[in-house]
Parts: sequence; structure tokens; C-alpha cells
Amino acid sequence: MTLTVHLFARAADLAGAGVVRVELPPTASVSDLRAALAARFPSLAALLERSAVAINHDFADDAHVLTASDEIAVIPPVGGGGPVCE
Repeated sequence: MTLTVHLFARAADLAGAGVVRVELPPTASVSDLRAALAARFPSLAALLERSAVAINHDFADDAHVLTASDEIAVIPPVGGGGPVCE
């Protein structure tokens, strides 16, 4: 199946695109998706380990089985900035 994956923030920067297509077998999981993205974009590998994956607007664990109609987003961790105001 061909999946459309939306990459955000640093993930998009490292892949050079905000949206990529990935070909995976019909029983693929989020873990398989991470592996396929890391193989295609080696510079993403370390970031993918720390990134959240959302399927149809809900965060999914690595065991979640994907379907061709899923809306998929890779969301890297967000770092805080300046001081906290009280």
C-alpha cells in the first residue's frame, strides 16, 4: 500500500519535504513506517526514534497497524524556549 506521510518541523527539514509517500506491505505497523522512513531518509533516523506518530489525529504506538486510508503525521519533540513567566 502507498501511504502519505506528513512531516512537521525538523522532520520536514531533514527529509527536504513536508509530505512524502511510502510504500509498505498491507499489514505494516507504525514501527515498519519508522523503519521505512529511516531507510529512505537516513538523516531522520535518530529523530524518528523520539518523534510521535499520529494516525487520523490520534497518537499511535509502534504496534498500531496502518491502512491505506490513514492520515499519518510525524511530529518531532518540541523544545521549550525562554524563561517561564510567573
